[in-house]
Amino acid sequence: MSRLRTRHLIAPLAAAVLTGCSFMPTYERPAAPVPAAFPYPAAAEGTAAPALDWQRFFADARLRELITTALADNRDLRVALLSIEQARAQYDIRRADRLPTVGVGVNASRAPSPSSGEQVSSFQAGLALTAWELDFFGRIASLSEAALAQYLATEEGRKAAQITLVGSIATTWLSLVADEELLALTRQTLATREESLRLIQLRFDHGVSSELDLRGAESLAETARAALAQQQRQRALDLNALGLLVGRALPADFETGTTMAAIALPDVPAGLPSDLLAARPDVRQAEQLLVAANANIGAARAAFFPRITLTAQAGRASTQLSGLFGGGGSWAYTVAPSLLLPIFDAGRNEAGLRTAQVGRDIAVAQYERAIQSAFREVSDALAGRATLGEQLQAQSRVAQAETVRTRLAQMRFDAGVASTLDLLDAQRSLFTARQAEIQVRVAQLQNRVLLYRALGGGWSETAP
Repeated sequence: MSRLRTRHLIAPLAAAVLTGCSFMPTYERPAAPVPAAFPYPAAAEGTAAPALDWQRFFADARLRELITTALADNRDLRVALLSIEQARAQYDIRRADRLPTVGVGVNASRAPSPSSGEQVSSFQAGLALTAWELDFFGRIASLSEAALAQYLATEEGRKAAQITLVGSIATTWLSLVADEELLALTRQTLATREESLRLIQLRFDHGVSSELDLRGAESLAETARAALAQQQRQRALDLNALGLLVGRALPADFETGTTMAAIALPDVPAGLPSDLLAARPDVRQAEQLLVAANANIGAARAAFFPRITLTAQAGRASTQLSGLFGGGGSWAYTVAPSLLLPIFDAGRNEAGLRTAQVGRDIAVAQYERAIQSAFREVSDALAGRATLGEQLQAQSRVAQAETVRTRLAQMRFDAGVASTLDLLDAQRSLFTARQAEIQVRVAQLQNRVLLYRALGGGWSETAP
């Protein structure tokens, strides 16, 4: 080792030996890489999403029952819970490294005596302390700090998993409600079109209508029948998805027992983007992982300094095995401290430090990305909130207009004033308009769930 490097090490070594130290960098939270305000307006009043339990946000009893079941049976959430236990065990291991390990040691040896050259037996039994590292430079403390942060990150990950699960169940359940309304609409439309086809068939058979009218009515009826099959399949897929989220298969005849008109979800204020740092568990998880990466730098820096370990044993010693437990032995102890100062390691410590530093840079980027993703999700939900209400009103007016148009076309057709094609076109437009109204209505409800979830709602301390 050069004299220059020796001089640079003397002062920190002396201070470390006397008082202990840590080379872990001071943690500083990175600035949030998002604007200071959201680009779309939100509710001015109301309970903030993190303070609004999902039991109060969702009023439907069947939906709350599904969520309660999922919190107990969902396999992804179960994995998250087990990951917490695993991370806690890893932290306990790191914390135990800071304390000595004491056990019972028994040693026996037979070797030539240095003075006489005769074979001499030696037996020792007692308490033994094996290779306890004296953490003067904070290596073990830094590793323990990293393990604690990883454990806390896993806990935050479990909360994020629950929020995602609650939101996904609600969104899928709303899709089922829409499926039921679309099926009812399609069955009603199919019945109406089949009746129209029957009447036009009679008119065609008596030479009153043309084949063009007949084929148009037939096409319209088959279109409704195809839509019915498609919506039945979509309902089955949504039911399977909900069963996977809940953690158990749902019966094929499962019904939500409600309509979208009966569902009321409270509006929640968005606050400021900076509030997401405390409201979103996934953002807090990313920050804890950043804290862990920061602590790993301290452990990598401490690897450049001496590693001091202590091995000791105290107990009985004798030249005869029976003397260990009788009167022929004597009390003895051994203390064997050791110090290892790295001089040449082929760049291993340097590489370890670079790895830790790059790991922190990666954690910073992941933390910033988590904030940006949270900002984007809230902004998307606020954009939907600002536009879906107006879209629903317009689509409802379209459906009302098409309802009146179809009624008038039917009256004109019955009076012989309008053609069959006019009536069929009005029926087709009405069916499309009412389908679109249901789809926009469910999109508005799902967007409210998305906003609640994006703002950190869905976590409850009383959850399983």
